[in-house]
Amino acid sequence: MTSARVHLPRRGTIALLAACGLSACGAKRDREILIPQGNTELGKRRNEAPGFSIPGERLNPDLLRRFYARRGTQHVWNTHAEQANSLVEAVLRAGDHGLDPDLFHAGQLRRREELAPADREFLLSDAFLSYADALARGAVPAERRKDSEALAPGPVDVPAALDRAIGSRDPGVAIEALAPATPAYNALRKALRDARANGSRGAAPERLSKIEVNLERQRWLPHSLPADRVWVNVADQHLLLYRDDRPVFSTRVVVGGEDERNQSPEFHAMIEASFFNPPWVIPRDIAAAEVLPKIEQDPEYLARHNMVMRPNGEVEQLPGPSTALGQIMLDMPNRFDVYLHDTPSQFLFGRDNRRVSRGCIRVQNAHEFTAMLMERSLDAIDEMIAPGGTTRHKLAKPVPVFVAYQTAFADADGALQFRPDFYNRDNDVWQQLRRRSQGRSAPAQGDPDPTPPGTVQARPRGGGAAAPVEVRRRSLRA
Repeated sequence: MTSARVHLPRRGTIALLAACGLSACGAKRDREILIPQGNTELGKRRNEAPGFSIPGERLNPDLLRRFYARRGTQHVWNTHAEQANSLVEAVLRAGDHGLDPDLFHAGQLRRREELAPADREFLLSDAFLSYADALARGAVPAERRKDSEALAPGPVDVPAALDRAIGSRDPGVAIEALAPATPAYNALRKALRDARANGSRGAAPERLSKIEVNLERQRWLPHSLPADRVWVNVADQHLLLYRDDRPVFSTRVVVGGEDERNQSPEFHAMIEASFFNPPWVIPRDIAAAEVLPKIEQDPEYLARHNMVMRPNGEVEQLPGPSTALGQIMLDMPNRFDVYLHDTPSQFLFGRDNRRVSRGCIRVQNAHEFTAMLMERSLDAIDEMIAPGGTTRHKLAKPVPVFVAYQTAFADADGALQFRPDFYNRDNDVWQQLRRRSQGRSAPAQGDPDPTPPGTVQARPRGGGAAAPVEVRRRSLRA
């Protein structure tokens, strides 16, 4: 059996909880902020056009409206020339973060004195706001990515951040502080500098672009990662457990196949509990495509694989060591229904290509990993599994898990590593980082209230410390 995505039902009772553990594998729109329409030149420009505009340039009207709502439509930069110069210099250094300065009007910034006053005002503001937004949450934010690329940092009020920068000692430094300061991000920035310095000695252009793409992916993460966390790098096909920001456990994983429908997504969730001896309820479409033809050829197929046919057309594989989910599934609610779990097919971990699931993550040393998560001995875990019934055991404290896709990263020793882009995601991100015609006109976030797009929200969960699971099942793509 192949591992796959899991569809969990909404829960409220233990019975519903069962179906979930048993089967495995928009943010609010900001209200429009109108600029006060006084007799200022900026107010008149706002009245004359359907939003902010400069011939030949694409601006972000949402960020501009919110910024000038804070400033009363008054010119900012003609009275803050020193701050503007500091911010222009920061924007022109965008390449240090793997960003194309032309995304932020670099050409026009160099010729800004040739522009009409109102055009210059709007251009400067848009460049600073858009650059700040790109550093804070990525130049390709969640609403402009594929659904499977769902990682997102916490919301940042970018207009407020620019306001604060204007009042700081060094506005350029203040804006650049919106970028991640994690060791992983800094290591990639250093790698980018080194690669460019070695360019004359033949540094491969594809390596440069790969570093830039993965700097962008770092900006999709929380800029301060939890000290205790699980990190799955799908591109590396490995899992790491961190305690106090130090890796304490590492193991191989099997990840989703290369077909787009089977690829493991990029997302964040919370591991809340462990399910021991989980069954696998096979969805009707998978049962029809993969199981029913085998039953026609072999009437004993179901019995030999510990399966039963349910009245609604689903097939259920009963709990046991040979079940597709193995003996352990970690309960981590997420909108993709993708889970970490055990597998009876241990031989797969000896392969270099471990891309064979339908999206779920199979963990090589699942028993040891679960023991560390639950802060129990391996013997205690085995004793809980031994009775054979399906039970749910809550973790003392939920542990965040990040499923990422990093094709360039620094390993635990600080050495730069590259991995193949087997899902073909790098080029799409890189094109958006370089596509001048796109600008950054997509709506930007900054309101501290909304949940950022793509953020996984945990649904209400039930269950006790070791709850037996009733059988009200729903099909799951294990």
